[in-house]
Amino acid sequence: MKQAVTGASLPAPAGAYSPGIVAEGRLLFVSGQGPIRDGQAVSGTIEEETEIVLGNLRTIVEAAGATLADVVRVGVFLADLADFAAMNAVYERTFPAPLPARTTVGAQLPGIKVEIDCVAVLPEDAG
Repeated sequence: MKQAVTGASLPAPAGAYSPGIVAEGRLLFVSGQGPIRDGQAVSGTIEEETEIVLGNLRTIVEAAGATLADVVRVGVFLADLADFAAMNAVYERTFPAPLPARTTVGAQLPGIKVEIDCVAVLPEDAG
């Protein structure tokens, strides 16, 4: 069983996908989020783009009834792996300990510097 995460404050998808899906009642899968604000890609420094991306991720996670503390896995896609340290500094101050498991890879991204997806386990009382 799966259910889409909904809410007026969610970032609008740029394609044929749901921003977040809850499966089996407690597993939240959040689609890759880019630095999108008000439906438009925001071009900035890697730190600025990472802040926006993680804000979008947080919005979806919270709309599902969880917090960033409930995130167990993160995938980070960087247009330039030389941006890792700067992205990581923002990431590290955003997620509480223990930090989620994470994979970071270089990727060809469409005019953005970073995209991040995640998986969270919803609290038993969520929803």
